[in-house]
Amino acid sequence: MTTVTFLTEGKRIIGFDAKGHSGYAEAGGDIVCAAVSTAVKFAETTLSEVLGERVKTKVNEEEARITLHLPATCEDEDAAQAVLTGMMLTLCSLRDEYPDHIEVLEV
Repeated sequence: MTTVTFLTEGKRIIGFDAKGHSGYAEAGGDIVCAAVSTAVKFAETTLSEVLGERVKTKVNEEEARITLHLPATCEDEDAAQAVLTGMMLTLCSLRDEYPDHIEVLEV
């Protein structure tokens, strides 16, 4: 199962931790894994390349894990929060369709 944990401070999403394989299908044909990977990459690219935020991203291939943290303050906080909220809603929708393969948490 893939677990995506959104890290919060108050109402502010400060980052996320995505780990594990969904187990929906074999590698290369797993649509749940592909959807999660796309959402993660979209958020990371939008935050860093489009908004220019200095996000800290850590990837651990062996653990199938990626962690992203926002800086303490963002130049465009509203846009950064919109990106992460959109990612969370997308993954919650995916969780509703594939509840045995993805878990979304908020801490």
